[in-house]
Amino acid sequence: MSQDQLIQLKHAPTGEVYWTRKNKKLVTKKIELKKYSKKLRKHVVFKESK
Repeated sequence: MSQDQLIQLKHAPTGEVYWTRKNKKLVTKKIELKKYSKKLRKHVVFKESK
């Protein structure tokens, strides 16, 4: 997996992090995905961070 495509998805209140990839040529806006939070034990929105 190319390091250029890796992005970090973060849930700000809990500080949990997911790593995923995105094609930066086709997708220009920041990604928001609903992922499972282990601390909250439910699905929440994770936003792309730097």
